[in-house]
Amino acid sequence: MTDDRTKPEFDAPVGPAPADLVVRDLIVGDGPEAKPGDTVTVHYAGVEYDSGEEFDSSWGRGESIQFPLRGLIQGWQDGIPGMKVGGRRELVIPPHLAYGPAGGHFLGGKTLIFIIDLIAVG
Repeated sequence: MTDDRTKPEFDAPVGPAPADLVVRDLIVGDGPEAKPGDTVTVHYAGVEYDSGEEFDSSWGRGESIQFPLRGLIQGWQDGIPGMKVGGRRELVIPPHLAYGPAGGHFLGGKTLIFIIDLIAVG
């Protein structure tokens, strides 16, 4: 898959933030499947659940990014495996699977929404 897909739009969430990880495929890929511990190449954007404020976007930097899943927040480690290359997946990640309680990281205590395009696994 190429990484020429456009940056996703986020729908405003409805209701209170979920207590558990929510995984929703927006586009189901047809390439190789990501497994726990894989290194993945992705495009992604993240917004805060409550405010809708974007805090990070690889599209904003103009290039995809590659990293090992085991080095990422738990919500990504749990939410990416099973996704296939070419897919687009939304993850709604509660604080305990993201950056922990408020006070440490600037995203601590926040529920986060990511939309991720899986470009490659390796």
